[in-house]
Amino acid sequence: MRFAFSDEQVELRRAVRDLLAKECPPGVVRRAWTNETGRTEGAWKALVGMGVLGVLAPEASGGLGGDEVDLVGVLEETGRAALPEPIVETAAVAVPLLAEAGDHRAEGLVAGGGGATAIAPTDELAVWADTADLVVRFDDTGVHAVATAEVGLDRRSSVDGARRLHHVDGRLDDSTRVGGPDVAALAFDRGALGTAAQLLGLGWRLLEVTVDYAKQREQFGVPIGSFQAVKHHLANVRMALEFAAPLVYRAAWSVAHRDAERSVHVSMAKAHASDAATLATRVALQGHGAIGYTTEHDLHLWMKRAWALRAAWGSAAWHRRRVGRAIL
Repeated sequence: MRFAFSDEQVELRRAVRDLLAKECPPGVVRRAWTNETGRTEGAWKALVGMGVLGVLAPEASGGLGGDEVDLVGVLEETGRAALPEPIVETAAVAVPLLAEAGDHRAEGLVAGGGGATAIAPTDELAVWADTADLVVRFDDTGVHAVATAEVGLDRRSSVDGARRLHHVDGRLDDSTRVGGPDVAALAFDRGALGTAAQLLGLGWRLLEVTVDYAKQREQFGVPIGSFQAVKHHLANVRMALEFAAPLVYRAAWSVAHRDAERSVHVSMAKAHASDAATLATRVALQGHGAIGYTTEHDLHLWMKRAWALRAAWGSAAWHRRRVGRAIL
């Protein structure tokens, strides 16, 4: 079995990183906290143009015909950039859901527009619902896709100012259902996997900026990064991320190949990625000292996204309980 990513997958990931460095620098993320949409001006269009939204869609639907292993690195890069867009809800959940159901709306999502949002069974609110074209919802009968123009939206507050949250009110029935319980379970696992990948990217970015700061900030005439206590904290974050990464990549393989233990692997990935990113936020805040507590510092853009995503698509505790139920 080959565990490494292919050259094509590495190149796609690198291309997305370069694109986001240009279209979604920290200043763009910060502006999303106060603009009218909570989203970027050009990053979404650039990702559409690159074909990222259609990685999991067949070529007949205008997609790339790839699988979750192709997408996981891309989503990790969107986490690293703290991209304020519904990329997981659109590319990982709605597009493959609709494409596999033979729903023509998948083609519209791949081509651009406002994308999709989703309310997972573990969540109550939808992100960026006021700018999305479609909302994916779950109930006991399966999974539903409803045009946002047909539902009521009630704005709620969020710890992450760029992550606009809404309570969605609207009726679900046979006309809105696009899949039964098995389809819903797969859609949920895709959403949890995508969120785990983003948390992994956030953790790496937090570690990078903290290491850079520790090299520059001096105390007692030497960089604080030379202190053993600081080194140990940073090393702990590195270890947590290194342990979480293979779990996320394994979960991507399991989802792509419909492994019998898919849901267990996804839950392990989401739980460990949440824990690693949470540790990264704590160490980053401590490592930056007083400047890290100011909202003017870009550190908040990644920390607060990590705090929001650790609860999205099931908290670490929720996923550990799911693993526990599976092994009883």
